[in-house]
Amino acid sequence: MSIQLKKGTLELCVLSLLSDADRYGFELVGKISAEIEISEGTIYPLLKRIKDEGYVSTYLQESSEGPPRKYYKITDYGRETLQTLITEWRGIVNGIENILKMGRQQ
Repeated sequence: MSIQLKKGTLELCVLSLLSDADRYGFELVGKISAEIEISEGTIYPLLKRIKDEGYVSTYLQESSEGPPRKYYKITDYGRETLQTLITEWRGIVNGIENILKMGRQQ
């Protein structure tokens, strides 16, 4: 998958995962990279940006495996944004599918 396509979809993936449960950065990297090839360095700038935009908040939680972990929690604004992104994503996917079908008819 191209880098630009990944960048455009990672925000949707992160917000979707956070809509289910609060998660820490490395956990998000693991869940996403199990499905899409990404590097750890891709997620952390995105997390900072979506925090700055008010889509998520953060808190520290003690860990039995080392230092406290920074958890990300989706905000109400983040949930609204997620719904908008899902609608946009479905529109794009449907449009692409229609174009692919047209191409096969030739």
